[in-house]
Amino acid sequence: MVSREHVSTGMGLLQQRCTGQLLCALTLLEAAGALALMFYALLWEAGNLVDLPDKRIGFYNFCLWNETDRELQCLEYQHLQAMGISLPGIMLARVCVYACLVFCLFYPIFVAHVKCTEERQGWKVILIILIIKMIILSGGLGTFLFQTSQWIHPSDFTGGFLALLGTQVLLLLQILTATMYLSWAKHTHPC
Repeated sequence: MVSREHVSTGMGLLQQRCTGQLLCALTLLEAAGALALMFYALLWEAGNLVDLPDKRIGFYNFCLWNETDRELQCLEYQHLQAMGISLPGIMLARVCVYACLVFCLFYPIFVAHVKCTEERQGWKVILIILIIKMIILSGGLGTFLFQTSQWIHPSDFTGGFLALLGTQVLLLLQILTATMYLSWAKHTHPC
């Protein structure tokens, strides 16, 4: 006959294991959502944060409505510099945001590896990677908006910008989930 202590111990271990699995699954779902939003913003929308009939402004486009020709006119780099937009600033913003996409591509593979090896140190690295992704995405987006703020009104933003904001939210949730996993692992496996 099985004692009540053995049953409660077994249930406690099962609950702890399920909690760890749930946190890991949640991390992967959040990573998949962030990757999907990044693909939408940077590939489907071609990096355009504003895509309206009278202006298209993004990491590769800077097009404004030309009243004389009655069409959208895309400006070259020398015109952007004459308007006070720093070319190195735009390039830095582009590199940061697209580097975050590259991190998002390989991140689920790293999470799966850490989960398979059950290393708590790996989760600390995951947390560091998430913070780096958050910093470079925020820095790139902030740099771009600082450079182009004169030509963009808050009501101009379209799907690409909203997808990048959604990515920021999912990155924050991933940081929270990884922190919860580390806390859970510390209490269940103190060694």
